Amino acid sequence: MMYRYGIKRVFDVVASLIALPFLLFIMIPVAILIKLEDRGPVFYNAPRLGKNMKEFKMYKFRSMKVNAPDIRNKDGSTFNSNNDPRVTKIGKILRKTSIDELPQVINVLKGDMSFVGPRPSPLGNKDRYPKEYFRKFEVRPGITGYNQAVLRNKSTMEQRITNDLFYVENISLHLDIKILYMTIVSVIRLKNINRYENEKEKVGL
Repeated sequence: MMYRYGIKRVFDVVASLIALPFLLFIMIPVAILIKLEDRGPVFYNAPRLGKNMKEFKMYKFRSMKVNAPDIRNKDGSTFNSNNDPRVTKIGKILRKTSIDELPQVINVLKGDMSFVGPRPSPLGNKDRYPKEYFRKFEVRPGITGYNQAVLRNKSTMEQRITNDLFYVENISLHLDIKILYMTIVSVIRLKNINRYENEKEKVGL
């Protein structure tokens, strides 16, 4: 309980302050490349629901073309595929390596997010959630989480609910370290980057 309500936040702040100077060596060149490709904005400020269902802006490097349509799967989750025409050239690399998520370290410093936790929920999906799933809002959302470590972007909404609730019920320092390790392995091996092989597979259109 002490870790959940105190030490975890201290770890997040200290780790963010240590990591940010090093991450800037990656983030600055990436920002320049995004700008050079199509002159659009560098960041995508995605509105999300966090702890206690508080709305906040989640920072990401923009990986899609400007004004790309928001396409969802039938279960309400975000659509992604290997050949999504909405994704920019640099965006494909950012997604494969998860570099597009690095700006969320700023969200961690601000207190919107944690390094590990259920992924932030997009607005507009609340009516789809079963009652027990609202327990995920008891903790800060994470840059990565149990679901991301195990399935990354391959998960269905049902799998995401199961995995997020598992994390909320079993949160601990040991589990967080295990999730961080599994996430690094998943990213290095380029596993489960997209749910679909191409944009023509089943989506909720």
